[in-house]
Amino acid sequence: MAETKVSPLAPAAFPAMPAVAGVRLATAAAGIRYQGRDDVVLAEVPPGSTLAGVFTRSLCTAAPVDWCRHALAASGGRGRAVIVNSGNANAFTGSAGYRVSEHTAGSVAAALGAQPHEVLVASTGVIAEDLPVERIDAALPGLVAGLEPATSPLWEASAAAIGTTDTFPKAASAPVAGTTAHVAGIAKGSGMIAPDMATMLAFVFTDMAMDAQTAQECLAGSVEKSFNRITVDSDTSTSDTVLLAATGTSGHGADRHATAFRDALDAVMMNLAHQIVRDGEGATKFVAVTVTGAADDAAAEAIARTVADSPLVKTALAASDANWGRIVAAVGKAGQRADRDRLSIWIGDEQCADGGLPRPGYSEQRATEHLQGDSIDLRIDVGVGDGEATVWTCDLTHGYIDINAGYRT
Repeated sequence: MAETKVSPLAPAAFPAMPAVAGVRLATAAAGIRYQGRDDVVLAEVPPGSTLAGVFTRSLCTAAPVDWCRHALAASGGRGRAVIVNSGNANAFTGSAGYRVSEHTAGSVAAALGAQPHEVLVASTGVIAEDLPVERIDAALPGLVAGLEPATSPLWEASAAAIGTTDTFPKAASAPVAGTTAHVAGIAKGSGMIAPDMATMLAFVFTDMAMDAQTAQECLAGSVEKSFNRITVDSDTSTSDTVLLAATGTSGHGADRHATAFRDALDAVMMNLAHQIVRDGEGATKFVAVTVTGAADDAAAEAIARTVADSPLVKTALAASDANWGRIVAAVGKAGQRADRDRLSIWIGDEQCADGGLPRPGYSEQRATEHLQGDSIDLRIDVGVGDGEATVWTCDLTHGYIDINAGYRT
């Protein structure tokens, strides 16, 4: 794998993370693919905890995704643990891959006194290579013995252990207003990032109490506003998984604090999603693409996504080239209604186009100055309705090629 430096868009430091009551974490170096670093994480939650999941929409799902869907259905959304490995996605491995996930869940369940369907499994890394499950088996006794209440250093170690081409560990937390409860989560993701999830994993925990239906509805709604609004390279992967575990140990219930919980969950999920974009492979700029005036919100999202995925737009952004004609071209190919003669475009605060024409007084210098920063805002009004949406992306540099050309070597 090509050696990478920490993204220039990375946070200055790992955030201070709260201890979410009932959550215990442990990491281990199983040597699945990487040497000299932890690559397995075990997260345990108390009996009776609620679990929910949202997964890739890819039709070529990895075995752990299939196992998680089965387990959540079999358990009625109850669970005891999540085990995650990096370095090998256990994807495109046939029926043997599913048996590996089932075996891993059973081994963890036996060690914790749980049922196999109470253990969720996630894997990320290289596709179409058999997962050496014996290495996870060998690491499991140490993982179980090493479980400790989640402190900030353990959150950081866990976030680092699930990474692949990530250049920094990703975590976020938020208090639930009016309660003593918190929402805290970790994520991984850097490339193969697109709506419909992506090559990303996220594990979010709360000490609020809630039923399985509430947890699933809250998680799915939050994913649509966060992880499904980001893109690095338009590629959706086989293994995308976002899990929510609610321990119920704070004494506060989501039924009485529904709005506060949703706000906290949304804040954590959006923070993690943005961190994934900021760690986009080879990225040097964080870009928000906002579309207004579309036929409806779904149309606005589709147009924003097309602009955000355009290699021509993304390479222009990398070069700080205010070539807004590329934005026009992307809008035109989105397959959604747009009025060419009412189209307006802004780069930062500089309006480039107005009513389908270059705006009188447009300053390319001012637009270029905005593009020379590391946080870019593009806005497009397509002039046909009230729909609006924002998609977050990054620029496309030669660094992306360097990382992916050598991913398996």
